[in-house]
Amino acid sequence: MLPLAWLIPAHVDYVTGVPDRAGSAIGFILRVVTDPVNAALLIAGAIGGAAALVAGAYARRRVPDLSVLADTLADYRDLVPWMLRLSVGLPTLGAGFAGYYFTPVVTIDAVSQTLTALYPSLLDPLVGTPVIRLAFIGVGFALLTGFLTRASALLGFALWVTVVPAEPALLLAGEYPFVYAAIALVGGGRPSADEMFARVAKTPGTLYGRIDPLGELPSRTREFLTPYQPFLPTLLRVGLGATFIFLGATQKLFSPARALLVVEKYNLDALLPVDPGMWVVGAGLTEVAIGLLLIAGLYTRGAAAVAFLVLTTTLFGLPDDPVLAHVSMFGLTSAVFTLGAGPYSLDQLFEAAEVSESEPAPS
Repeated sequence: MLPLAWLIPAHVDYVTGVPDRAGSAIGFILRVVTDPVNAALLIAGAIGGAAALVAGAYARRRVPDLSVLADTLADYRDLVPWMLRLSVGLPTLGAGFAGYYFTPVVTIDAVSQTLTALYPSLLDPLVGTPVIRLAFIGVGFALLTGFLTRASALLGFALWVTVVPAEPALLLAGEYPFVYAAIALVGGGRPSADEMFARVAKTPGTLYGRIDPLGELPSRTREFLTPYQPFLPTLLRVGLGATFIFLGATQKLFSPARALLVVEKYNLDALLPVDPGMWVVGAGLTEVAIGLLLIAGLYTRGAAAVAFLVLTTTLFGLPDDPVLAHVSMFGLTSAVFTLGAGPYSLDQLFEAAEVSESEPAPS
């Protein structure tokens, strides 16, 4: 694993606020990795990462603490919907009040102008800054309270998906559609207003039960989606992995000038006296490696723990990095750590092989 100090530069758009300077990203990377000292550091990092994977394979079978941890986290699975609601409900609500569109680098005013320019005849009377801000505030508040959770999550999903073609910078907040989709899949969970109303409605003799406007719709929706809910861990880890790969590649490796401004702004090369370019390449490669492990579902909880450490280091290492912009990532990372890899993962494949090996051979 690469040195911890290299993990700090993240979401560089949030702290530089300037476009990348012209230059060749490939040339920059080649200059950094061909330097003898940098090459030695990269090789040492690769060896350390490989050693960590080997140690993880050893610990998987021989350290009982990991089994106890997995059993403990399994008891928290019913709280994951609540965790997800908080992780995007709070920043969605905050974005509505602050006037930005999911990410601080895209304003609601800019999105409103873009939409009215693209669809003047259809949307001009309907789309404007106040309407979009109210939509964000409404979605955020509904998710925080767990009221009409699935519908609110679908609206949040639509707000992101329909605008990203016109505002590609929304990919900086690429975790949102995955979390919204996950909430729409599992519902509000508990505690939530939806659960409270459902219990009251199902109790014989209650006044609300006689006038319940939703009727059997929540039950039918839950029955329809239940067969797909085991894929929740897969959806979340792929979303988190894709986000880390995107941030590591586009914000560091392919935008070295902006990332170097972060190193210069916070004097990071004084914290760890290496080539500033090594900070950028090291951070980018680390985030890409985390993303690949998550997408493959290999050592998923370990990768999620490192991802959480990356986010925490960034939060405390860059004092003017907007905290609210990272809440969704913290929540998503915590959910992945809680749930583990899920279906279609190397972790699940290895676990099945270990169980098969431990079973006695038929006589």
